[in-house]
Formats: sequence, structure tokens, C-alpha cells
Amino acid sequence: MKLTRTVRLAVIVAAVAALFAAPMAPVAHAAPGGVVSSTEVSSQELDITVHSASMNRDIPLTVFAPENRSKPAPVLYLLNGAGGGEDGATWQGKTDIAEFVANKHAYVVIPMEGAFSYYTDWIKSDPELGVNKWETFLGEELPPVIDAEYNTTGANAIAGISSSATSVLNLAIHHQGLYRAVGSYSGCASMSSTHGTLFTQIVVEGRGGGDITNMWGEPGGPMWRANDPVLNAGKLRGVSLYLSSASGLPGKHDNPAEVPDPATLADQIVVGGGIEATNRFCTEQLASSLARKGIPATVDRPGTGTHSWGYWEDQLHKSWRQIARALNR
Repeated sequence: MKLTRTVRLAVIVAAVAALFAAPMAPVAHAAPGGVVSSTEVSSQELDITVHSASMNRDIPLTVFAPENRSKPAPVLYLLNGAGGGEDGATWQGKTDIAEFVANKHAYVVIPMEGAFSYYTDWIKSDPELGVNKWETFLGEELPPVIDAEYNTTGANAIAGISSSATSVLNLAIHHQGLYRAVGSYSGCASMSSTHGTLFTQIVVEGRGGGDITNMWGEPGGPMWRANDPVLNAGKLRGVSLYLSSASGLPGKHDNPAEVPDPATLADQIVVGGGIEATNRFCTEQLASSLARKGIPATVDRPGTGTHSWGYWEDQLHKSWRQIARALNR
């Protein structure tokens, strides 16, 4: 069943209630399957395109490079949310990422496509969302290209927000040894549960116009269980894990000074608060599953905060020390 735009907000609220009552010219490269083009936006920021053989298209990415590129540096892959950055909701546009990583000795790589795909490999091409083989691209095709193009140490971490906060966990589960650390901010990892499936339907169908059965088949089936980090938490052993989700109550970033438009602020507090409250429940499910298996994880549980960028910026800052420690061990 596809959700219309008219009922999307009602479905979200009902679900929560049920649960909780000056650029330079591009430099062309001739590496097939590798970097197709690279444009220096600034001394430390580049816009590149990388060819994906699995999707047979070029993928745009932003790369933040360390100030000293002569010394090898690790890589943090950082994913945007449900819109994949195609909707303008990006780490670059919504946070202080450029300033924050300027003095960090690391490459930060941000894909700028992947809207409503959950950054996973779909079992079928979708009439609306096309061919999606994002797990193959991110887990197999992209890292060797980045390592060949830049002076990296070969050590990787990955972090994501909202729907991609689940994606980063699955990437670590399915590509053992590729990532030393994972940052999962405000995600719902219990993908095969009723509430996890509902949120996936809201993202893929309600927002993207796609069909979730083209992603992993019928809900509750083997592909859904295989992509449920709560059920597969044991495969995260050995990864430095940072999980976070706020309470959903309005906090320091929910105010007219930061969000001047009244309608946007109301949406952030009401809808964003409901989503974050539900994702807090999901985060506790994952934390409990990890604890039962004796797998350590840092779990940050702010008492206030909604499902919005100001809090994700905070979480990147808070988790950086742990991620950097894992990358440099």
C-alpha cells in the first residue's frame, strides 16, 4: 500500500501514539569505474563524481580533505538522510561540517545521491526510484577508488542520520572488517518490526513514491530480517559503536532564532518530536540487543531534542573523539 502525501503526517503521528500513547574548472580523470571528474571548491573541499558499475551511472560526492594531504589519513564516510542530499538537506548545507573537519586529519566522503533508497541493494529496479545498488557501491566499489585517489591509511569509519543511521549499521554488518567505527544518529534499526517497517514505508513510498517490496520483498520476509541490525547485532562485535537518539521533547535547537519560519518550526517540534521519540525506542532496542550479547556501545540519550539537523551536528561533534580513536588505533 502506498501512502499519499495527504496522510503521511497522520500516519507518523498515529504510529507514535500507538507506540507511546569560487570553483575551479573540473579536472577530468580517465579511470573507468573510478573518479570521473574532480572540482576543487576550496583548498580542502572537492566535488567529485565516481562511476558505479553496479548502477551503471556516475555518482556525485563531496570530499573534505585534510589540510596536509602528504601525510596518510583515514576516511569517514558520512551519509545524508532520507533525501540523499538531493533535496538540499545536506551535511554541508545544514551543519558546520566544513569548519568542524578543517583541522581534523581525515578525509570525509559524502555521497550526494541515494534518495529514499535506504542506501541498500534493492532486489528489483523500481519504476519510480530506479536501480539501487548502494550497498555494493558504498561497500565494494567506492572505498578502493577513494584509497587509490587520495593518500589514505586504509582505515574507514561510517556515520549516518535518520534512515541512513540504519544503513551504516547494515553496511558494517554485511562488510565485515571494512569499518572500524560506526556512528548511528537517530535511527530505527529494528527494520523487520511493525514500527520499523512502517517508517520504511513512510520514507520509501510516502516520500519517494517507490515500492518497498522492490527493496527487500514482502515485509517480514528473509531480506527484512537480514537487514535488521537488532536481529543481527552479534555481527557488530569488534566495531566501535556510537548510538544516539534524543527524547523528542523540544530542546535548544527548537526555537525561532534557529528556525524562523513558524510552520517549519511547528513541523520540527510536532512531527520531528514524534519521529525522534519513536527512534529513541528503536535505539533502546538495539542497545539492549548489543548488551545481551556483551558487545560494548556508547549510547547517548539526550533528555531533549527533535529529529533535526542541529542535534545531528551535536552528535557528530560528540562522537568524533571515539570515531577518531578507532580510526587511528
